[in-house]
Amino acid sequence: MIAQLIYFIIVFATCVIHDGPDPVAHWDFSQRNVAGVVLKARLGLDGVFQSTPSFTKDRLGESAVFDGKFSELVIGRNQKAAQAMLPAEAMTVSAWVAIDQPTKWGSIIGHVQDDGNAERGWYLGYDETTFTFALSTKGGDDGDGKLTVLKGKSSFEKGRFYHVVGVYDGTIMQLYVNGQLEAESSEQSGAILYSPPSPLSIGAFHDTNEFHSLNGRIYEVSLYHIAAKPAWVLQQFERQQDLTALDNKSEASEEPKFLVEPFLQFGTETSMSVVWRTAGNSTGTLLWGEDATCANRIESTSKGEFHSVKIDGLKAETQYFFRAQANVDEKSIQSNVSTFQTASKRGTPIAFAVVSDTQYQPAVSGIIAEQAWARRPNFVLHCGDIVDDGTKEYQWTNEFFASMNVLLSRVPMYPVLGNHEKNAKDYYNYMVLPDPEYYYTFSYGDADFFMIDSNRKVDPESEQYQWLDKSLAASTATWKFVCHHHPPYSSDENDYGDLWNTNKSSRGDNRLRQLVPLYEKHHVDFVWAGHIHSYERTWPIREGKAVEVGGTIYMVTGGAGGGLETPGPYRPFFQNNVRRGHHYTMVHIHGRTLELKAYTLEDVLFDVTKIEKLPK
Repeated sequence: MIAQLIYFIIVFATCVIHDGPDPVAHWDFSQRNVAGVVLKARLGLDGVFQSTPSFTKDRLGESAVFDGKFSELVIGRNQKAAQAMLPAEAMTVSAWVAIDQPTKWGSIIGHVQDDGNAERGWYLGYDETTFTFALSTKGGDDGDGKLTVLKGKSSFEKGRFYHVVGVYDGTIMQLYVNGQLEAESSEQSGAILYSPPSPLSIGAFHDTNEFHSLNGRIYEVSLYHIAAKPAWVLQQFERQQDLTALDNKSEASEEPKFLVEPFLQFGTETSMSVVWRTAGNSTGTLLWGEDATCANRIESTSKGEFHSVKIDGLKAETQYFFRAQANVDEKSIQSNVSTFQTASKRGTPIAFAVVSDTQYQPAVSGIIAEQAWARRPNFVLHCGDIVDDGTKEYQWTNEFFASMNVLLSRVPMYPVLGNHEKNAKDYYNYMVLPDPEYYYTFSYGDADFFMIDSNRKVDPESEQYQWLDKSLAASTATWKFVCHHHPPYSSDENDYGDLWNTNKSSRGDNRLRQLVPLYEKHHVDFVWAGHIHSYERTWPIREGKAVEVGGTIYMVTGGAGGGLETPGPYRPFFQNNVRRGHHYTMVHIHGRTLELKAYTLEDVLFDVTKIEKLPK
């Protein structure tokens, strides 16, 4: 009887242990497994964190915290070793994960290339509401280099742990969430199609031209070379299902945390506004002064997530230091010390950066921010489409501000609304601008700037037209600049007419052309716009013709992150210089001399112009 019992126990244990695949790789995200920035794998290759890792404890163990900015775990010391470990004909990938801030393109683990017709590899991920599993193969109905993306049925709750599993057996893809099948497809079949340049990455959607970091926590991840059965998936969930019962807030998330690091808004000769956002409600304090001790204090009047503090009574053209403090109960956290300079007076030379359409590629906008800051502009002019969808919270926190902080924590940004902001409340939460905020004016050095919302009415009877007419007439500045999102002149291939199939095109936004007579009437020097994701500078234009002097120059500077667009096949009368490529522009002004320089993403100068106004 005892022998039979022992035999039953051995057989039962063997069935339990082997009733499913054995992993080829297993990563346990506990601090005890980390040495420096290396995560020691329980099986398979070690991973290397791309930024200093942090961890949180709960009553069931530890998990790694990914900050939604630049945190990522790259598997293997080199790509060749990682690729040798990748599944070929079939696979199972399993993860315990909590999403704190969703994103349009999110990956828990993957080896993926998502670039038009060159879609390769796989990833287990998530979007704004649900978990996903994507795969590309060499065969099947969709075996032409296209990813099939399975999307779960149930919406995840932010901050709560879930068990997510992707399975592929060579003919069927399946997505499981908490042990339950939520989606499947037979579109793919055969061997998995890979793209060598991509890394095997945990905690980030990372291919050759995109990077979206996870904002959340990972408990563990496993990878298998065979397809798991439904019973095994359910068993793995039930083994650790207590994780799903954890409170949404871990011990770490109860600590004060900056969701958006402090950045600068609407600087004048005597004032500067500092804005930041915390993860959860907090009180705030701005510390500032003329040295790094930041001896002065201003308490934020807000007791929520968004904080905005204005410093008044400053001296013009002066450097100041600041840091923000967030307080939750008895705990507080301070940002790093940063600096700003108040606005320049008339007669003082200035320089500023012009960007537009940062949108959905923080890897691009981050490079541009670094390069622009290296040239030490006084401020940044942003021509709209700051994010791809203004209603998506993560695009502000994880993409725009995370990538641009190196610049915006040092110099103020003066923006206009693009169509992608969708007039969303977060634009107004983050931006501190004069009422009514969607149009306003400001002065800096010898220039006056007039900022317009081109998504609203701009006809001669409109509020904005009449305000602009009066404001331009009142300006006595040497230089007058206007900024709005949509361009009155553009040679783009298809936004204003399909120039590859017809020669009919308005070559610019006719609705915004209603403002051109105002620009000519009041001798506006430059009009900056975005919307078209390329670069274009016109000759001076007056009365519908290119002129040598005395006209208005129109510029499209939509190359700070959005998907690139192409000029049409022929040169219109107004075109001076045009270029397809990511870029930013620097403008330098000294009295009646203006220099404009445009730089590629590789920081190569590709356009220069100089204007010298004759004395009055």
